[in-house]
Amino acid sequence: MTFTVTYAQREGAGACLRLAGELDLSTAPELNAVLDRLADQGEQHLLVDLTDLTFCDSTGIAAFVRADNRAAARGGWLRVTGATGRVERVLKVTGLAEVLGYRSDTMHPRSQSAP
Repeated sequence: MTFTVTYAQREGAGACLRLAGELDLSTAPELNAVLDRLADQGEQHLLVDLTDLTFCDSTGIAAFVRADNRAAARGGWLRVTGATGRVERVLKVTGLAEVLGYRSDTMHPRSQSAP
């Protein structure tokens, strides 16, 4: 399955990313590039919708932690929502569900290509 990152600006509430496919060693750089661009543009609040993410390994987890740390350094945050199955289990087992303010309900943004 192809990995994709789609992006929607949430009016007055930061950015929302929707991930689909498998987030692993080969695809994490794509996510990191989008997260870095958003941070460089001054985005401090990121909501990441994981509804369509089917797999996440340690490099994906590291990307979330890195982006959350970068946002927190500027007074912001990264939150995740919508994970199911294996992805939800990874978030809970690693303790990141609490750290990243995981919510199982999903926000469905108007999606467009990532910046």
